[in-house]
Amino acid sequence: MKKIITFIVSATLLVSCADLEVTPTSFITEENFFKTQDDAVASVTAVYASLSLDPGEQSLFGRNLYFLTDMGSDYAAAGVSATNPQVRALSNLTHDATTDRVQVAWRQIYNGINRANVAIDNIPKVSGSDVVKTRLINEAKFIRALLYFQAVRLWGGVPIVLHEATSINVEGLKSKRATVEEVYQQIILDLTDAENLPSTYTAAEAGRATSGAAKSLLVKVYITRKEWSKTIAKANEVINGGYGYALFENFADVFNKTKKNGKEHIFSVQFEPNQAGNGSSGSTFQATSFTGFTATEPADIISDVALFYDIYAAGDTRREVSYKKQLLNPATGTLYTFPKPIFGKYLDVTNLAAPSNVAINFPVIRYADILLSLAEAINEQSGPTAEAFEAVNQVRRRAFGKPINTSDTTVDLVGLTATQLRDAIREERKKEFVQEGQRWYDLVRWGILVTEVKKVTAKASVSERNNLYPIPQSERNIDPVGLPQNPGY
Repeated sequence: MKKIITFIVSATLLVSCADLEVTPTSFITEENFFKTQDDAVASVTAVYASLSLDPGEQSLFGRNLYFLTDMGSDYAAAGVSATNPQVRALSNLTHDATTDRVQVAWRQIYNGINRANVAIDNIPKVSGSDVVKTRLINEAKFIRALLYFQAVRLWGGVPIVLHEATSINVEGLKSKRATVEEVYQQIILDLTDAENLPSTYTAAEAGRATSGAAKSLLVKVYITRKEWSKTIAKANEVINGGYGYALFENFADVFNKTKKNGKEHIFSVQFEPNQAGNGSSGSTFQATSFTGFTATEPADIISDVALFYDIYAAGDTRREVSYKKQLLNPATGTLYTFPKPIFGKYLDVTNLAAPSNVAINFPVIRYADILLSLAEAINEQSGPTAEAFEAVNQVRRRAFGKPINTSDTTVDLVGLTATQLRDAIREERKKEFVQEGQRWYDLVRWGILVTEVKKVTAKASVSERNNLYPIPQSERNIDPVGLPQNPGY
């Protein structure tokens, strides 16, 4: 496993100039690695690992993507403990094409894509079951689609790279930007293949991509493209497809490490104890949200208490899971009150002293997202129907600790116009998905990023340029013609 990871990391040469200075010792091919089914499994394990591990760096879903999708939105900001000026620039939206966090995200995304390409290109050559090989290829295609989906929303049209590097010639490594439509068509093509994945795995294989995950990611693709009919159809395939997906009765269980890969978790990035050790960064969310029982401000903070923490109605359990105003100090046995609420979803309250041991997964897609997407698409296409109300009300009932499938006049939304229901669904997403990498994407696709972010005083410099991130200048130095810059940078 170590051998293939070493190789595939060097394969980021394909689009990342940061690694052009590194000369790989060899390219591992059919002759010296891909021979057996075990080799194929190892290659796909490396594809998954690209989401959660990056030697010497905060991993993509372990925190680095958060800088762009959450800190770059209205609700999160850099606290005093965030001393990196590049992070602070992202927080106050003064970043530019040289900001290192943007470059790292680009490199990590294409690293994962290249790992997937290596697997897809070489798995057909190995000995073993054709059924298993096809499954492994489709798992790699799911991850490739997931990563391109991040990329196209962050940067717009990006290079489409579908095969492993076979040369280190600079001219051969140049990759021009494709159109947004071309990227989406590749995403849809990969996910259509991934819909043929198994619907379930054994307990030992939990966390792998499934057919339900592929359909769910297509829901998010279609709603981003405002293809309402396709969103509705695919969401209903997820809901009625016999996958066993459902909301946890208790919202806190979504982030309970003992209930990971449960019925609400459609696809999660897997994090294990001590994963951040040995020079490879796993999840650093706890270490950057909790600095101890002191007044020291953490690195990741809520941008405006009034705009976010205070908006939850009495009895809404999501607030005390998403944010922590108080925590029991195990050393003193007393309840400590923080000067300002801290982020709480990724805090392991049973192990606050050892953040490197955090084993809470990052939920990329969960069932609540499918319900709210269904409600939104129905309302945009047909107005406030009973089906749309029921989908959003299930999420609300769970939030208030009510029976999920039983109407409840104390919390249910009823009698709203299409405009009112649209606003209500957006408010539910705001409360539901704190620190889950959803907020910036939502604001951009709704066309209200500038309007909402301007409400935060520290982010008043926001402008229309912030609907995309800059193509990293280090990438453009390779091929400025093939990689034109986004407007405003």
